[in-house]
Amino acid sequence: MLQVTEIAFSCCAVTDMARARKFYETVLGLKPTTVLDSEQGQWVEYEFGPHALSLGSSPMFKPNADGCSVALEVENFDEAVAHLKDQQVKFRIEPMTTPVCSMTMIYDPDGNSLCIHKRKAV
Repeated sequence: MLQVTEIAFSCCAVTDMARARKFYETVLGLKPTTVLDSEQGQWVEYEFGPHALSLGSSPMFKPNADGCSVALEVENFDEAVAHLKDQQVKFRIEPMTTPVCSMTMIYDPDGNSLCIHKRKAV
């Protein structure tokens, strides 16, 4: 039987790595921990503790707003939303509050959906 122990990484497919890195590093403030460029394509990872968000640019990766999405936990939800609006980021789902969190969905430059998320204190 397959025994999954953790999520190794989540990957967003991108078509223009330089444009994607500018968004993820400048707008979202992420710091790259791995950068690879090979005959198979380009790969960048941003690590958060034991987790990683990756960008992949290769003919085998196709961006898709309805594909798998990653939720990025933020320290201050309202400040994060204000920053994204200042950066003219396109919102897929406007900010909302649920019984357990505040969240919004945005698009990256390739049209992938990203969730900006803040858990409520328990």
